[in-house]
Amino acid sequence: MKKFNPLADFINLMYPDLCLVCGENLLKNEHQLCLTCLHKIPKTNFHLVADNQIEKRFWGKVPIFRCTALFFFQKGSPFQKILHNLKYKGNKEVGVVLGKYAASDLLDSTDFTTVDVIIPVPLHPKKFRQRGYNQSEWIGRGLSEILGKPQDTTSLIRLHENTTQTKKSVFERYENTEGIFGLTDKTKLIGKHVLLVDDVLTTGSTLEACIRALLLIDGIKVSVFTLAIA
Repeated sequence: MKKFNPLADFINLMYPDLCLVCGENLLKNEHQLCLTCLHKIPKTNFHLVADNQIEKRFWGKVPIFRCTALFFFQKGSPFQKILHNLKYKGNKEVGVVLGKYAASDLLDSTDFTTVDVIIPVPLHPKKFRQRGYNQSEWIGRGLSEILGKPQDTTSLIRLHENTTQTKKSVFERYENTEGIFGLTDKTKLIGKHVLLVDDVLTTGSTLEACIRALLLIDGIKVSVFTLAIA
């Protein structure tokens, strides 16, 4: 029998847990999103489709093994609130929740179950101090828990703080990210299948810069996962 806790009941009454998307009260076993909204997420299912439209964005630029995103991002969509909460509202826990949700789908793909290690796109230390956390790392935590693969947050580092990518052209984004990532240890990931994780894929320039750095490692194979694709 559930123990009566008047303080907790009062807090839940005054400050109920609400779905990030629809704003309705969450049920006991729901976290961040209600089941109705969770089922309405515009999923890509690209983890089941080789040579999908995300992978084609990298063709002729950098070699990748597989690439997928959980859902399609559309500006003004109710699901935009998820990314806004994750990136700007300090709600890092939603990254874990959706990382777990996505990982349950990735288990259906033999390509993604061969991953050896998960690496989040790193933030510059200055940006990390400002935000207090790396949202990609929290997505990676959810993926790691379900896939049963370790997360590595030290091998790939951001060497330089680039200016904002907003309103930059594709070429300007490429120039803005060139050479900003580096490696602390090239031997640790030799021959490994790495899953590179980010929150949103737009032009892919930041991910390309990460991949170029990782490809300096012998025998490495890189796949990519993002929560959303714009």
